Amino acid sequence: MEVRSDDELARAFAAHEAWAFDEVYHRWGTLLTSAAYHVLGNTEDARDCLQDALTRLWRTPGAYTPARGHLRAFLAVCVRNAAISQQRSSRRRNSLTDRVALEPITHDEISIPDFVENHKVRAALATLPEDHRNALVLAYYYQKTHTEIAAILAAPLGTIKSRISHGLRKLGAAMQSQANT
Repeated sequence: MEVRSDDELARAFAAHEAWAFDEVYHRWGTLLTSAAYHVLGNTEDARDCLQDALTRLWRTPGAYTPARGHLRAFLAVCVRNAAISQQRSSRRRNSLTDRVALEPITHDEISIPDFVENHKVRAALATLPEDHRNALVLAYYYQKTHTEIAAILAAPLGTIKSRISHGLRKLGAAMQSQANT
């Protein structure tokens, strides 16, 4: 394998030469993962962050030019910033999840006159994964639109629609299994 200088690598990365992407991982992967790890505190999250950050840079024309400075420093800053953004997003999501979890399950909007049915619905909701349950609670108890839910949960609109769809199916299956017992 040919050893190339950092300057050659920087020019090739800026020109989106395929070998440069691989060489960045080979040469600086550990350093860049470490930059993300120091923010996120989790090796797997740090690796995912590195992959996401480099892929985003690679797909953005003109994101890096040698005039911006040394490629290694530029990438370290980009990965660190991506990790900080990921951490902030995770904190917002966790904060909202905590607030939704504290909300009582019974609401005036959905009143099931039959106590047994009301209990079954609550029990079935409790079996759902947290992300599905939160989306359903916001949609049906708080009458939030999919767009509003996406903003509240800091998730893409398509993800919210999928969570609600999957959540409803799982809720129906849980209700059905309760009826069979």
